[in-house]
Amino acid sequence: MRRFCVALVAALWWPLALCAQQGQTVRIAFIDPLSGPAADIGRNSLKSWQFVAERLNGGEDRAGVRFVIAGFDNKGSPQESLNVLKAAIDQGFRYVVQGNGSGVTAALSDAITRHNQRLPHKSVLLLNYAAMDPALTSEKCSFWHFRIEPDTAMKMQALMLFLAQRSEIRKVYLLNQNYAHGQQFSRYFREAVAASRLPIEVVGDEFHAPFLVRDFKPHVDRVRASGAQALVTGNWGADMVYLVRSLQARQSTLPLLAYYPALKGVPTELAAGTVGFPVYQVAQTHTNTGGEIGRVATAFRARHGEDFVVSSSHDGVVMLRDAMSRARSIEPLAVARVLSGMRFEGANGPVTLRADDHQLQAGLFVSRWQKTDARFPLAAEATGHTFAPVMAINAAQIGRPSACQMDRPGG
Repeated sequence: MRRFCVALVAALWWPLALCAQQGQTVRIAFIDPLSGPAADIGRNSLKSWQFVAERLNGGEDRAGVRFVIAGFDNKGSPQESLNVLKAAIDQGFRYVVQGNGSGVTAALSDAITRHNQRLPHKSVLLLNYAAMDPALTSEKCSFWHFRIEPDTAMKMQALMLFLAQRSEIRKVYLLNQNYAHGQQFSRYFREAVAASRLPIEVVGDEFHAPFLVRDFKPHVDRVRASGAQALVTGNWGADMVYLVRSLQARQSTLPLLAYYPALKGVPTELAAGTVGFPVYQVAQTHTNTGGEIGRVATAFRARHGEDFVVSSSHDGVVMLRDAMSRARSIEPLAVARVLSGMRFEGANGPVTLRADDHQLQAGLFVSRWQKTDARFPLAAEATGHTFAPVMAINAAQIGRPSACQMDRPGG
């Protein structure tokens, strides 16, 4: 058998270099809210990761491994996340996926780093698919943490490139959830405006308690009274649904610029309104993304009756598969060394996990909410509307220098 494996490697190099890990199972712990106000987003994300894993398991998997992804409910709490992390490690999980809440990610990253220093033979690797605090890949960076989504600062650069083409938007109102993500959204928007030197004035900068407000009409009234020409928000989940509902109730026509209007429930709410207003999204994909992502989205919708919007789940499973194939191992240290600086085929073409800080270097789209048409026929949540791309931004346009000083395991 050994001679057979060596012959395969010599003949075909890494695409068939699967002998060391052939037939092994890779268990991944998904740690995010599966109950509470963010449960819909957490459950959709978990199903997305599981669906992609099952799809790769059923195909010609070049790594020769089987991925199994199990959900752990952290209730959105950093402390509960640490509790379920311990439970997952005790159960033998060596890979962790998490995305909702940068505070949770920071706690997990720190705990995993300390665990790996104590028990290097039982090391654990963290994949961050959505938490966007730039500190996670700068002053709080870790060799064991990989972010597979552009961070808030990168997305703000993309938003500035879009606003540079929209001379009618010069006064904006910021409305965000009062926790780490919302505060960073506000901070990095202001910093991006200053760096871009665009003549944009922030006429309001408001925070609200996350997932506690059901009626945003008083907030909408303040936005309209401010003279703002656009509302800019990092809100997501129920807070985005209720914000859209209140904008429609007040018959607002102000453009809405956001990161998360495609997440579960928001497209349905947008389509339910009788007064339309422009909605723009900054994201890695859009409703009519083609290629493999498009095929995954179609199959996911047929299976679950929901939209496939967490494209980073595709990138996460694909990059693990490719790294394990190249490393010829499923051990987290060997895999992490290959991932660091690895180039692979992402949701929209080739992407790189920068070696300096383990931040994915990927492009973004600005897309607009509109009715489906011949060019963009796929609808979001079967609404007859879609997010159609109006601007594509490549990774080089939103790149940021690394400020990470990570300790790398020796050997």
